[in-house]
Amino acid sequence: MRQFWQWRDDEDPLRAGAAAAAAAEPDDVRPLADPTAAAFFDVDNTMMRGASIYYFARGLAARKLFTLRDLAMFAFGQAAFRLRGAENAQHISTAREAALAFVAGQKVSDLAALCEEIYDEVLADRIWLGTRALALQHIDAGQQVWLVTATPVELARVIAHRLGLTGALGTVAETQDGVYTGRLVGNLLHGPAKSAAVQALARREGLELASCAAYSDSVNDLPMLTTVGRPHAVNPDSDLRDHAREKGWPIHDFRTGRKVTMVALPAAAGAGALVGGVAAGIALRKHYRA
Repeated sequence: MRQFWQWRDDEDPLRAGAAAAAAAEPDDVRPLADPTAAAFFDVDNTMMRGASIYYFARGLAARKLFTLRDLAMFAFGQAAFRLRGAENAQHISTAREAALAFVAGQKVSDLAALCEEIYDEVLADRIWLGTRALALQHIDAGQQVWLVTATPVELARVIAHRLGLTGALGTVAETQDGVYTGRLVGNLLHGPAKSAAVQALARREGLELASCAAYSDSVNDLPMLTTVGRPHAVNPDSDLRDHAREKGWPIHDFRTGRKVTMVALPAAAGAGALVGGVAAGIALRKHYRA
């Protein structure tokens, strides 16, 4: 089976996971009936159709904060990453730097407000109702439910709040005096970093990982899925579907018709596809302006 994530020595997944867990804020602190169990859900193509960061960029474009050309280049780069079927540390690192350049100097409060607006305008209608129902089953059982995603934690928190979940583990950008510095705390929450974040949160919250569940569409999330005792495949890619069948994991598919691997152009296989599109968009924008 192919594994798409690779890491350089300076891109420690433990550091990224620790940063995500440290930034995780429970949205609801009521006593739980089952406090040692939790469920962890990937976002893109698992909880929602397509890539959340693409639709966030589309909302920015509607506000003239992100140009239509940027958006087109972003979609083009995203599709290119998907068709290549691979991602590596160099792609992710380059894309990360390009994406962070966009938020440098922005106020945290402004971005948080934009996340709220854009969720209501664009993201809400893209939530898989079947996946949300799975998440709410865990809530009804008195368990915590966390989103785990490479998406910026600010956007992930809004999605979690709107869906009535506990909170979110996401990529953490560094801030100073309420303004983004243009650097990350740790790294992108992707591949092994998701597993590290889940483990760090489990230690903080007193969770027993053998009693926890995890849900994802992508083979890139095998580190997270195999960290818990109850892994599930949701709208899985072919590699994850094969692995889930081999291991006897539950498979949930809420797509309609034949295999729907691209519900829309921005459907993304992993962090390389997400931030790779950003990198392509910004690089091509610089090329055309030059």
